[in-house]
Amino acid sequence: MARLSGRQKNMPNLQSQIALENVPKHIAIIMDGNGRWAKQKGMPRVLGHRSGVKSVREVTEAAAQIGVQYLTLYAFSTENWNRPPAEVTALMTLLVETIKGEIRDLNKNGVRLVAIGELSSLPSATYKTLMQGIEETKNNTRITLVLALNYSSKWELTQATRLIAEQVQAGTLKPEDISETTIETMLATRGIPDPDLLVRTSGEARLSNFLLWQLAYAELYFTPVFWPDFGKNELYEAILSYQKRERRFGQTSEQVDQKSS
Repeated sequence: MARLSGRQKNMPNLQSQIALENVPKHIAIIMDGNGRWAKQKGMPRVLGHRSGVKSVREVTEAAAQIGVQYLTLYAFSTENWNRPPAEVTALMTLLVETIKGEIRDLNKNGVRLVAIGELSSLPSATYKTLMQGIEETKNNTRITLVLALNYSSKWELTQATRLIAEQVQAGTLKPEDISETTIETMLATRGIPDPDLLVRTSGEARLSNFLLWQLAYAELYFTPVFWPDFGKNELYEAILSYQKRERRFGQTSEQVDQKSS
C-alpha cells in the first residue's frame, strides 16, 4: 500500500462534503501549465505533458465516481499548431500512446470517449487511433469524456455559420427561422449539454477560444495549480466552490428562491 504524504494525511475528506444532488452535470477543463510545471523542475516541456496524463486519468475517475456525466478537456487548440514542431509532434505521439494505453481502463470504468474539433486535419496515425478509441468505447454509459482536439470556438462558430448559410441558400431554412436552437444543432457539441462548470488551471484567467457559445452561463473557476498537480482533491475543491454559488441565469435571487421552494 502506498504511503500517504504529510499533505494527504492532513487533508480533509473533500469528497464527503460534496452534495451529490448538486454535482455539475458537465465540467469543462482547460488543462494549462504542463510546460511551466516541467520548466520549474528543470525538465523538458514534453515531460510536463506526460505527467499531465496522470491528472486526466485521476480526474476522469473522480468525476465518474461522484456522478458527473460529461467531462470535456481542452487537449489541443487550433492555435497550438504554432508551438515548436518538436513539441507538436511529441503531443500527437503522446495522444496516440495514451489512447491505446487507456482503452482497457476506459471500458472497465464505463467511460465513453468522443472528440470535437477539426479532427480530419490531425495526423493520420492520431486520427486513426482516436477513431478506434471512440468506436471501442461507444457503448459505455457511466461518463462521457470529450476531447477537444484541433478545436477553437471561432472555428466551430465559423463552421456553424457556413452550414446555416448553405441551408438558407438551398431553400431549406428561412433566415427568419434561425434561432439559438438552430445554431446549437450546428455546433460540434450538438447533443452534449452546456458545461455547468469551467475549470482552468495554472493561474491564467481567460477562456482561450474554448466553448465560447456553450460557456455563456457556466460558473468559472480558476486555480493556480498546474495541471500535472491537479488531482481528485483539486477537482472536489472546484465542485465545492461551484456548490456555494447561486446560479440565477439572469433572474433575481428572489425568483430563484421561489422556483426552488
